[in-house]
Amino acid sequence: MQLNLNNLPTDTELLHRLVRDIVCTIDHRDSEIERLRSIIKQLQRAQFGRRSERLDPDQLALGLEDLDGDLTREGESRPPVEKQHTERSSRRKPLPDHLPRQDVRLDVDNMTCGCCGGALHIIGESVSDMLDWVPAQLRVIRTTRPKYACRSCKTVMQAPAPERVIAGGMATPALLAQVLVSKYCDHTPLYRQSQIFARHGVDLPRSTLAGWVGGACWWLEALHICLTKSVFASDHLFADDTPVPVLDPGRGRTKTGRLWVHAREQRGWGGPEPPAAVYMFGPDRRAERPATHLENFKGVLHVDGYAGFEPLTGRGDVVLAACWSHTRRRFYEVAQATSAPIATEALRRIAELYAIEANVRGQSPVHRLAARHNRSRPIIDAVRLWLEAQLPLVPGRSTLAEAIRYALSRWEGLTRFLHDSRIELDTNPVERAIRPVALGRKNHLFAGSDGGGRRWAVLCSLIETCKLNDVEPYAYLHDVLPRMVDGHPVNRLDELLPWAWKAGNLVKS
Repeated sequence: MQLNLNNLPTDTELLHRLVRDIVCTIDHRDSEIERLRSIIKQLQRAQFGRRSERLDPDQLALGLEDLDGDLTREGESRPPVEKQHTERSSRRKPLPDHLPRQDVRLDVDNMTCGCCGGALHIIGESVSDMLDWVPAQLRVIRTTRPKYACRSCKTVMQAPAPERVIAGGMATPALLAQVLVSKYCDHTPLYRQSQIFARHGVDLPRSTLAGWVGGACWWLEALHICLTKSVFASDHLFADDTPVPVLDPGRGRTKTGRLWVHAREQRGWGGPEPPAAVYMFGPDRRAERPATHLENFKGVLHVDGYAGFEPLTGRGDVVLAACWSHTRRRFYEVAQATSAPIATEALRRIAELYAIEANVRGQSPVHRLAARHNRSRPIIDAVRLWLEAQLPLVPGRSTLAEAIRYALSRWEGLTRFLHDSRIELDTNPVERAIRPVALGRKNHLFAGSDGGGRRWAVLCSLIETCKLNDVEPYAYLHDVLPRMVDGHPVNRLDELLPWAWKAGNLVKS
């Protein structure tokens, strides 16, 4: 709005209208400036600040005072460094029994007392353990198959050649397992592995290693399908997705694919099914992707705010549970950017809910439901009334108003946990399953093709499920690959899923 200050109108009513228009314009601009400043601070924090949403201890004060059990608050005094070190040493876990031992005996030079010359007799001994490292070693397994001939009928006999994971390949299952775990569990790109092998004097180009990964995944895809059926047969799942850059050779750059992650986690309420995570690769983020993956799923789906999950509810057999962690994150961003008291108060109230959940985690569904009914429900009811009262008091276009509207628009999904004790407060189980993908994406940058994205999904599914069930991924793949090659029955593939494999093996993580 532009005004000619030298030629202002003399009509009072017109002047009043102009003043009102100016005030509205200023309010709108102030709101927009606050919103843009908040976005800038969020971007700065994302690039330079810490990622954790750690809350101020004062925000937990009211929520922790009435909890049973021991809860340590952030900010309490800590013992001196020397004392911490001593206590850690006294509580150090014993070294695992499955590790091989090498005994070293250090004895005195002679059995005569150096003081009086008398004979020495043993009264005890001191034993201490130290953890040693045996460097990795490459070796060659040379297989010889003698040929025999019959002089009478000219028949030639020879033991059949053993089946290999990769036809004509020189990698044993142990080496293949090492390559797979190094890339998809320890996030070491193939070109770096090639350099490591070169230091051992063996030339293994990256293209060769990539071929090995593809060959191993050809066998493991059947296990991925079996794992997917097991997970999607559950009635409570967590779902999310994360971007994965995929090389696009024709355009000379990368395109953005997606890894859709579906996690099963029932340990919070003592459920019967083992934890698991299934990854599915998709070339885009269209809503038809989760609709295809979950076409046979029935039950509660824990999700974030992505609208692509909404069409699933149209079938009538899928219920969406919203995520308090995503709701809290919006208020946290506002509190970090503007220190708004309303955002800080919202964080404190949400922290009370999390404090109650921490107290009942791992309890039976009946106990969890009773605690939520008696303690969480009053907090939830008060939070909604409070948010509805605060919304008219803040600028409509501000990030704080957006955070409030985000919570209120998903209130039904956010409060489902009050009626079903098996529903968790957030989608953190699937967020944790996504974290390894982010680390891998940072290290090996992109998948070489859509096929590489699908292989990424297969290996991540098996390795992450191993980790969730305390199974050592290398030991698992080292054992499962030969079994698959040796013709493990297709109708018994469930025996090779990580939790079933763990039950039949004594390998410890």
